[in-house]
Amino acid sequence: MATTLQRPTSGRVLAGVCAALAKAFGWNVTTVRILWIVLSLFPGPMWVVYALLWIIIPAEGSPRR
Repeated sequence: MATTLQRPTSGRVLAGVCAALAKAFGWNVTTVRILWIVLSLFPGPMWVVYALLWIIIPAEGSPRR
């Protein structure tokens, strides 16, 4: 059962990227958020990836492109 990748309108902290990833993969959203924070502490473009996902993943209820 494949779910579409959409940022939720409720239950999100910043932009809903972690909530969207957790929902799509069937993971706990808290686990995804903690993993994202830990990965962001290491050198690398994690915040750039987050910003790109924020732009790419549509919000729930938004018209499809």
